[in-house]
Amino acid sequence: MADAASAAVVTQPCKLPARARRRARRARGVVDGVVAVVSSVVAAIARALRSLSRTWRFARAPQLRAAELHPFPPPPPTLFFLAQVAVEDALMAMAMSPRRFPRSSDLDRVAEELRAARALFAAEGWLDDPASYHELPPALTDGDLTWRRGRVRGIDYEQMQFDSRFAPRPSEPGARRWESYAANHRAAATIVRHHGAERPWLVCVHGFSMGYPIMDFAGLQTARLHGELGLNVALPVLPLHGPRKVTPLSGEPFLSFEMMNSVHGLAQSVWDVRRLVGWLRTQGATSIGLYGVSLGGYVVSLLAGLDFGFEAVIAGIPVVDLPTLFSAHSPEPIRRRADRHGILGTGPEVAHHVVSPLAFETKVAQDRRFIFAGYGDRMAFPSQAVRLWEHWNRPAICWYAGSHVGYLWSRSVAGFLDGSLGAAGLAVSASQAE
Repeated sequence: MADAASAAVVTQPCKLPARARRRARRARGVVDGVVAVVSSVVAAIARALRSLSRTWRFARAPQLRAAELHPFPPPPPTLFFLAQVAVEDALMAMAMSPRRFPRSSDLDRVAEELRAARALFAAEGWLDDPASYHELPPALTDGDLTWRRGRVRGIDYEQMQFDSRFAPRPSEPGARRWESYAANHRAAATIVRHHGAERPWLVCVHGFSMGYPIMDFAGLQTARLHGELGLNVALPVLPLHGPRKVTPLSGEPFLSFEMMNSVHGLAQSVWDVRRLVGWLRTQGATSIGLYGVSLGGYVVSLLAGLDFGFEAVIAGIPVVDLPTLFSAHSPEPIRRRADRHGILGTGPEVAHHVVSPLAFETKVAQDRRFIFAGYGDRMAFPSQAVRLWEHWNRPAICWYAGSHVGYLWSRSVAGFLDGSLGAAGLAVSASQAE
């Protein structure tokens, strides 16, 4: 009997107190979270290491790059040049987490939106006349504005905010989703200006995932434009970026597998910038230039095809064809799935036609159009700049031996930017007009 009782005791499960069970669950949660983070980091590092093969192919295939850049032969693959390419390849690979990939149900919905957009845009005549897709925004007045002041990187600035008042037409696919981004309804722009006599203005448009003064001042070289070249500078915040963001990453839904988002985002971008430019003219601005980098290069190139009256347009490391870029950056399995759903190819190209800089003849004089681009750009790719250069009737262009962000430390780009602004009559000395 004693042996039987002992056996029964031994085989009974041990039941922990409730507090101990809660602590155990919390401990398991922490361990699971740490394991998930470590796994994610290891996977990202593995993708980054695999990306070195892309850099190696880039270095070993100069003839392919020469074909892409014709008639601009690429520079010799120096160590510094290839290091920039390798870092950018690795960053792009690390960003391509499988958790960000769309599901099949998402692809079905996106494909249906693109089909509906093609039918609607054709029926409304917007494909034949893309300019008619863009409605003229209402004037921006002082009464529409709220202001706050700040200082960053040693630069005093004012930031204006105003109701964007942009909305996609209710009949447009994805319109309800775009309207649901509440923080995006309020537009913003940072103003850095001189006091005294009127000076030229340069509207500087930031790239993807930017939209804050601390980032935009560095990426658009605001200190030099304002301090050394004597310009007044206006930096609009693109939709879903900076204070308008709706996800932790600034701008994330703007460029995503939701292909109609980028159509609405680009339409709202030029809408907001047109309102800002109209306000600058009411403030006495007699000469205004456009300067944008990356996604901002896209926006200023599009705006230069819609409106007259700009003294110059400078597109830096520009993107001009988002569907092609999406396809190029998609991992092969995602590209195959998207192709099966009809998302890649003519679908997004047709929908994006109404917001494509390549669908408009620029209204800026040919000798006032300027482009700079990187031979080793692994984000926008040099071919995008070449396409804009061809479309703009081969204006002045500056190529530097570096990656997408390599322009920031390129002396040739700095000199080209100064020379372009001077040739357009925009740059003045810092002491002028005081």
